[in-house]
Amino acid sequence: MKSVQIVEVGARDGLQNEKEVLSPQAIADFILRLIEAGIDRIEAGAFVSSKWVPQMAGTEEVLRLLRDKKMFKKSSYSVLVPNEKGFQLAIDHSVPEIALFAGCTESFSQKNLNCSIEQSFERFRSFAPLAKKRRIKIRGYLSVCFGCPFEGEVSEKRVFSLIQKFFELGAYEVSLGDTVGVASAGQVRSFFHKLKKQVALKKVAGHFHDTRGQALVNCLVAYEEGVRVFDTSLGGLGGCPYAPGAKGNVATEEVVYMFESLGIRTGIDMPKLLEITKWMGTQRARPLPSRLGVAGLLAPRGAI
Repeated sequence: MKSVQIVEVGARDGLQNEKEVLSPQAIADFILRLIEAGIDRIEAGAFVSSKWVPQMAGTEEVLRLLRDKKMFKKSSYSVLVPNEKGFQLAIDHSVPEIALFAGCTESFSQKNLNCSIEQSFERFRSFAPLAKKRRIKIRGYLSVCFGCPFEGEVSEKRVFSLIQKFFELGAYEVSLGDTVGVASAGQVRSFFHKLKKQVALKKVAGHFHDTRGQALVNCLVAYEEGVRVFDTSLGGLGGCPYAPGAKGNVATEEVVYMFESLGIRTGIDMPKLLEITKWMGTQRARPLPSRLGVAGLLAPRGAI
């Protein structure tokens, strides 16, 4: 049976760009609800400076609240770590997988990480060998792969080179981000068609933002080229605080709805997912951007 994997990034990439700062208990509840809906790959938070990303200040408490939950321990969850200090916290909390972020342009890297691209990888090299030794999985993330808000077009050659850098670090998978939602279907098709000549696409993921309403079609085109893992965010939560104009990530429920309608299995319970979308809508001051979250599923015949 055809299938795809969904990596839910709402609890980290989604919430970090929201005005409201959810309590650790609310985030822990959010994660458990997602797992109950059938999502087993989840970004649970980030060990970053609360000065720069206050929404992630409660990540340690979130993990404490979840550590004794059986279904959480069975899930594949990760935490973003930007440096050695963050990595040490990951060790302290027995995190099984860490996420490492780099940008594909120097301007974005300076805005997001306050360092050059090469300096960001130097930081990663300082603790990646220890992660491997401790059997902590590494997932790489590359931002602005399809276009940069500061430099415009991004060289595919550079993106392909940075993907290899992550594999050299020991990453088992690299997520390729359309951080400002600028990618078009034709660009995505061409990009992955070229990439699969160099890298097995089972080792990469698509991470599309819906700024220009193209995220769903970009996911489908990437799937047609061979991508089988997609980062999504419940309700379309998120964006990027360092990318002007970036709207939310593609909504989890809309991606699941699309793939399931094509007979491509996700393993996720759609009614439960929509219930979580409604619940999350009560946790913030404005509606979630997901269209499916508002419209819901078609009512059964005779129900109205």
